[in-house]
Amino acid sequence: MEQLAAILSEPVARLGATTITLGQALATSVAVAVLLLLVLGIALWRSSRARALAALEAAERSREAEARMAAIVQAQAEMQGRIGAVAEVFGARQAELTQSLSQRLDAMTGRIGQTMSEQTKSTHDSLAKLQERLAVIDSAQNNIQSLAGQVVQLQAILSNKQTRGAFGQSRMEAIVADGLPHGGYEFQATLSNSNRPDCLIRMPNGAPALVIDAKFPLESWNAIRDAGTEADKVRASQFFRRDMEVHIRAISEKYLINGETQDTAFMFVPSESIFAEIHENFEAVIQRAHRARVVIVSPSLLMLSIQVVQAILKDARMREQAHLIQGEVVRLMEDVNRLDDRVRKLQGHFGQASKDIDDILVSSSKVVKRGQKIEALELGAETAGDAPSRQLPAANESASVGTKSGQLRLRVVDEGA
Repeated sequence: MEQLAAILSEPVARLGATTITLGQALATSVAVAVLLLLVLGIALWRSSRARALAALEAAERSREAEARMAAIVQAQAEMQGRIGAVAEVFGARQAELTQSLSQRLDAMTGRIGQTMSEQTKSTHDSLAKLQERLAVIDSAQNNIQSLAGQVVQLQAILSNKQTRGAFGQSRMEAIVADGLPHGGYEFQATLSNSNRPDCLIRMPNGAPALVIDAKFPLESWNAIRDAGTEADKVRASQFFRRDMEVHIRAISEKYLINGETQDTAFMFVPSESIFAEIHENFEAVIQRAHRARVVIVSPSLLMLSIQVVQAILKDARMREQAHLIQGEVVRLMEDVNRLDDRVRKLQGHFGQASKDIDDILVSSSKVVKRGQKIEALELGAETAGDAPSRQLPAANESASVGTKSGQLRLRVVDEGA
């Protein structure tokens, strides 16, 4: 043992100042070998563990692959079932769509047939109405032809001076008769100089009458309208101006009588268009009529003049009845005075009633105030009754209480409280 210890303690190497013995070298070798064995064991363990883990992972992957394959097979089966269901639904829907289209086509065919029948009926009705309208048009055409014949007859009438004068006079008489009361005018009246104007309007208050003449030189006017050339038109205008001046002078000389007729006479033109043409193109004729105190009037102006005369007549009648109106006004004022007196009396009654109501309100307010004071007094008595030093007066005794208005006498009845 000692030799072994000596052998082991013998130096075998030197590293700088450190001496390494055989025992230390052996111990180091053993430690290194043990360490190598540990490292090798650890490496082998890790390798076996890695192989085990790889095997486990391969098994897990195999199981997952099998599960996925099973899921794929199940999904394929479900997909086949769904495809079958969808095919059945599509078949049912296709059958329903075919039936719906058939029904709609039948309904549309029926509506088209009904519409065609209605259109046919409407066409027949329209043709019937068209035939009726054509019949009405034929009747209107016949009426127009008849009216044309009447116009020709009217033209023939107007070509005659006497019938033309009757036509203008009839229009004038219609206007006068519609606007004035009976007795306010006279047709074909005889004047003091034995002349007979077409119309004489009687003015109120004894004023001179107003003369209206309805004659008009229509031949000269028709010549102007029928003139083909400018020279013919100028010549016809000269003839018309001459005829108008002659007619105006005749009216002024025959119908303007001092004291019997007005200072102005009316010359009636039976057409508004002729009246406008005269004022536009024959200013000399208008001036000549004004100087002769003759006023050329159309149907509308004559109607306006008649309305003015009617207003004058109405004013005259009112003036004649002025005394009656004044009497009625006096009686109306008496009634108004009586009504004023009665209203004033009624106002006095209302004032007295209002004063009485005010007095009643004052009395009621006093009663309410005194009742409130009495209520306050009773409450005070009940509160004081709880104190041992306060005693209520006996029954049928009088208690004097001071108030703002004086002494209030109260009779307090003892109810055994």
